[in-house]
Amino acid sequence: PDMPVPVLIGSWDTAKGLVQTFTDQMQLITEAFWPGGLSIVVPQAPSLPWNLGDTRGTVMLRMPLHPIAIELLREVGPMAVSSANISGQAPATTAIAAKQQLGKSVSVYLDGGEAPIGEPSTIIDLSGPWPYLLREGALSAERIGEVIGVDAQRLRTRPGVQ
Repeated sequence: PDMPVPVLIGSWDTAKGLVQTFTDQMQLITEAFWPGGLSIVVPQAPSLPWNLGDTRGTVMLRMPLHPIAIELLREVGPMAVSSANISGQAPATTAIAAKQQLGKSVSVYLDGGEAPIGEPSTIIDLSGPWPYLLREGALSAERIGEVIGVDAQRLRTRPGVQ
């Protein structure tokens, strides 16, 4: 419960249903970078009943860049997920590698072929007074700043800190 889990989505309409307000800033950033390596933290819809951990009224959303994942998410709806590896171990890039690490703790493995080893998603918090970069990964602060009109250094400065 002290480590909030991301929620994968398959469409922008799904995102709109999970957030309190779908802001212009959220629209800009998702149109530019989804599907892809960007996770966003936003105020969750009051009607969202899932226990996603200690999220303080927020939800972390990501639309993955994988056609099978998108198809599955569009068919069954959003999914709260964890990584396909044990914390501290190398990311699993195949269903077989994931099964070797996770074993019977996972009931279903979906084999979409080998995933490229890439950077983790960039995580940006849009829930506060200004956007804040929680983790720089696949997307740089500069690229995000260009889209939403915010200086990259400002994205790296925690709200309330001058």
